[in-house]
Amino acid sequence: MLAALLVLLPVFLQAPWVRLQPFSAALFTLPLLLLGLGLERFGRGTWKTSGPLLVGFSGSWLAGCLFWGWCREHPLWHLPIEAFALPLALTGLGGRWRMACSFYLASLLGTACTDAVMALIGVIRLWPAVVQAPPDQAALLLQTAAQVVLQPPCLLLVLGVAAALGAGCHWAWRGHRDRAWHIAAAALATTVAVDGLFLGAALLAPKLSGLV
Repeated sequence: MLAALLVLLPVFLQAPWVRLQPFSAALFTLPLLLLGLGLERFGRGTWKTSGPLLVGFSGSWLAGCLFWGWCREHPLWHLPIEAFALPLALTGLGGRWRMACSFYLASLLGTACTDAVMALIGVIRLWPAVVQAPPDQAALLLQTAAQVVLQPPCLLLVLGVAAALGAGCHWAWRGHRDRAWHIAAAALATTVAVDGLFLGAALLAPKLSGLV
């Protein structure tokens, strides 16, 4: 599904791009937005429904570029920057752009839950050190953070939040016929899966985790 693919895209494309050329990565928001608007206006069938998704994704893309490009050493700024379009997204839920807004809001919810769990278990304090450290040292710090997650109280919290989000995704997918709910469920479920992938990579292959 396109919503899930758009959640995965920043992991494999945006992250390395922002590290090398944050300004050009941020500028890429414009063609994404124009393509989404064009597909919504002139597309047919699947192409037309893909347009709003790209519009919502362009908001998440820009926020990610701004934070990881220039503010990555300040974890407390992460969620406020990611939420820059929140008022617009909430306003647009009842209109023609509800699919775009649903994608953006679901992605934002996943980010908020991830950051909250990191703060509650204490690993967020390692964030500045990880992004400032050389690659070999960053890998060790990532592994240390991942091992903290495996402590019983922390693991219980992580699994509990993941289960709650999974249940919410199931409810949104099965309990609603509106495609916007399905998009939100797919985006949120993929975010949870990516978080699990990052945790596993940080434990088993921290140099390849892609988190730095």
